[in-house]
Amino acid sequence: MREAPARFSSGLLQVVEGEQRAADDEVVIAAALKIVAERLVRSTTLNSPQLTRQYFMLRFAGLEHEVFACVYLDNRARVIDCEDLFRGTIDGASVHPREVVKRALIHNAAMVILAHNHPSGAAEPSQADEVITQRLKQALALVDIRVLDHLVIGGSTATSMAERGLL
Repeated sequence: MREAPARFSSGLLQVVEGEQRAADDEVVIAAALKIVAERLVRSTTLNSPQLTRQYFMLRFAGLEHEVFACVYLDNRARVIDCEDLFRGTIDGASVHPREVVKRALIHNAAMVILAHNHPSGAAEPSQADEVITQRLKQALALVDIRVLDHLVIGGSTATSMAERGLL
């Protein structure tokens, strides 16, 4: 299989073996993701929905398959961890409430933020997204874990189900 050529659209440079060279997009995205992730984890409380959106837009940038992730928070909304739980195909991922509950309990989370991407670039929640969000909310409520939001990321756009009144 042939590797796709590197793309250079940022104009940023990197030092490789003592020489300055153009930084390909993947290097820039990885660096940006690392910076935003560190800011997210370093924040004492998760009080910036915009930072969470930026983090997931970068985390899911360029993926050609769906990924379902979860941010685990303590009872003061401090970030405990963030992990990708399920990987799917170009148009869906199977999400298992039992596994989400299990991981949240392992992290001793009091609250969670759910997020997944739509590789198509459309950030509009589907009916299936709404159904699984309600199933997860119910399953997590049984063990006193609150779902704060479910973000649907499509390209450079993020839709909050909480803001839409779907939680």
